[in-house]
Amino acid sequence: MDGSTFAFFTLLIGIPIFIYQRTEAKKRLIVLLVMLIPAELIRRYVWYRDVHTEAWIALIIALVINFLFWALIGRYNPVGSSDRIQVIGMDD
Repeated sequence: MDGSTFAFFTLLIGIPIFIYQRTEAKKRLIVLLVMLIPAELIRRYVWYRDVHTEAWIALIIALVINFLFWALIGRYNPVGSSDRIQVIGMDD
């Protein structure tokens, strides 16, 4: 198993999971549909380079890291709603 490929896949898989996790609830379907494109590119790269083991282990590690982030930070700091954004200095 190649360590650099494993680290690359961990970041490449973990970042979209993190983005989806921290997305506003109303926009999650749109974000999920947009992230299908990079997911397909990652899948094709895995099949082309025949690095299935690294990809599966990276997926598991990325899920564990994102779960730990959610458990330690995300639960106590939920994603806010865009309806509550207030622009300072507007004359409304």
